[in-house]
Amino acid sequence: MSLCYFAYGSNMNPARMKARGLLFSNAESARLLGYRLVFNKRSHCTPGVAYANVVHSSLSAVEGVLYTLEDHRALNVMDGFEGTPVRYSRECMLLHTASAPKSAWIYVANPAFVEDDLLPESNYLAHLMAGAQYLSPEYLAMLHAQPCRPSVVTLGDSGLLYNA
Repeated sequence: MSLCYFAYGSNMNPARMKARGLLFSNAESARLLGYRLVFNKRSHCTPGVAYANVVHSSLSAVEGVLYTLEDHRALNVMDGFEGTPVRYSRECMLLHTASAPKSAWIYVANPAFVEDDLLPESNYLAHLMAGAQYLSPEYLAMLHAQPCRPSVVTLGDSGLLYNA
């Protein structure tokens, strides 16, 4: 199977990928045709908070970052971050890049974790926008216009502030 992974959510931020120990040898712009971006994947830890998901929409496309992973073990590590197979399923789909169509792994929210009327937090959206160099100006404008909740900040046992 392909060692390509398509990020349309917070992993569009290359620094987040590296911080999670997910090494990649290449990153490029890619589009998933016939789908649209939604924020309807329920957070497992914060009520009312959404994460990104994709849903079928024949006239739409989801933009994101296509990473070429350095090692097949990265998929197992990513499965842990994505809550696979419980919260998201990992599927192989065809992506369109400037050079050629490519198959890649993509995470899709499982129906039991999908809920309407949720909003992403502002810090989560910031991760998506950190992939700006891979997105069209129109798509980036759509992300900037996305309603969101302020990020929840909590005081940890050590007295330090943490984003929840």
